Amino acid sequence: MSLNYSATVRSASKSAGPATVFVVDADPSAREAFESLFRSAGLQVSTACSAEEFLARPRTMSPGCLIANVNLPGLSGLELQRRVAARSELPLIFVSDRIDIRATVEVMKGGAFEFLTKPFARDLLLKAIEEAIEHSRAALHYLVRARALQERYESLSRREREVMSLVVAGRLNKQVGGELGISEISLPRCAFTVISEMPSW
Repeated sequence: MSLNYSATVRSASKSAGPATVFVVDADPSAREAFESLFRSAGLQVSTACSAEEFLARPRTMSPGCLIANVNLPGLSGLELQRRVAARSELPLIFVSDRIDIRATVEVMKGGAFEFLTKPFARDLLLKAIEEAIEHSRAALHYLVRARALQERYESLSRREREVMSLVVAGRLNKQVGGELGISEISLPRCAFTVISEMPSW
């Protein structure tokens, strides 16, 4: 993860703006209906007619979720799911024009946030999106904290990293000093600071 990526994550996580719902559907009328519904709910909307079009766009590190038709031309919905699997900040909600048990099982096993079959109630969809966006915000918060810890770790000296690895392994301060051949009072404090800030996820 680059420093530019990290800065993007931090700035995005501090944004108070509305979340974005990304819609991928080959049907223009479906895209228009989704866009109208989501904008009326106060959400930003970005639409694409194919998985290829969506994937060609830059990754945006801001709260949101992805709504995709499981039956897409070109790259399928399942392939789109595989391509975005690493984007923990972008929960994926699949929609389908027909009941497909096999596809439902496959996408849910692949980590889809939800699978809805048309026609579905407006409130059901908005509820799913609300929950997905909360998940997105939590994932972004995780990325921010994880990257901050990574940067702190990278700033440690070789000796400080040695101290940290022994403390994380459960050694007492006296044992750490003994293994490294230094007095307990001389142990670098930076490593302990990084450890104390590690989240309890």
